[in-house]
Formats: sequence, C-alpha cells, structure tokens
Amino acid sequence: MKKALIHIDYTYDFVAEDGALTCGAPAQEIENKLADMTEQFIQNGDYIVFAIDKHEEGDMNHPETALYPPHNIAGTKGRELYGKLQNMYEANKEKQNVYYMDKTRYSAFAGTDLEMKLRERGIEEVHLVGVCTDICVLHTAVDAYNKGFKIVVYANMTASFNEPGHHWALNHFRSCLNADVR
Repeated sequence: MKKALIHIDYTYDFVAEDGALTCGAPAQEIENKLADMTEQFIQNGDYIVFAIDKHEEGDMNHPETALYPPHNIAGTKGRELYGKLQNMYEANKEKQNVYYMDKTRYSAFAGTDLEMKLRERGIEEVHLVGVCTDICVLHTAVDAYNKGFKIVVYANMTASFNEPGHHWALNHFRSCLNADVR
C-alpha cells in the first residue's frame, strides 16, 4: 500500500519557546523523532507533505482571528519549519517525493490540492505527525477518513498546547476514525 507522511504545522510559531502560538516543550520533544521518520520516508521514496498554516498580516476576516493571536504570518520567521525539519526540507525540496503546501484552515485538505496530489500517486494511507493534535491534526484526520484514506497517527510525534485535548484526540482517532495510533 502506498503511503504519505503528512507533517502538519511544525513551525517556529507553533514549536519555539517564543513562538506566537507555541505548544512549547511537548512539541520540541518530538523534533528528533520527526526528523528520523522523515528521513526514513525520504530514503524509501515515499511521499512527504509539509502542510503549513499560512496567514496574512492583519486579515480580520479569517475565522481564527477571533480565537488565536496572529501566528504563521506569511514572510515571517514564525512560518518557517522548526529546527531540523527546516534543514531537512531545504536539503530535499527539489525531490519529486517532497511537497510543501500552504493551508489556510485547520485541515490540510480544506481548499488545497492535497487530495489530488495523493490520488495522482495512488496513495491510500496517510501518516500524520505534527501540531496541534486536537486542532489541525484532528481536522486533517477527519477529512482523510471522510475521503477514504487509511490513517496512521503517531502519539509520540504529535503535540498540543492542551494536554487533555491531545489525549482526547488520540482516543478519537482510534474510536471514531479507525486510525492506527502508534
């Protein structure tokens, strides 16, 4: 079965201690595991997607404006991939199996060409990692389920600024989306 690794929002703003909407230590602690998993997928020739939240400075019409402080603003350091993943992406971005995409909603499928990219490649199974487990990872997983993809979520490669929400989402992946939670 063909698979894809989808990195969700592992950026400076969501991970760094001084990030605008940081998950902090829980997100920082998964960096090495994410880098190792990404390297395995690249070496195997599997498809890698970096699905990265993008906001425009001062956009008062975006629904998240009422919920969260400004974050992942286009053209800022906050939107860069965090730590080792930035270097890994830079070293591999020209490869056919590495795709960086902007997303403007919680789900990586909402208003993007992600489904088309996966279907073109015959991908049936998506492996989800990143932040926030109970927001963007959750919404991406729900959409993947509704589109018929098999879902694998890594409990030790997802994080949230809401620890109870993180655990709730992991249970939801198992019990409602039939996801393989590892």
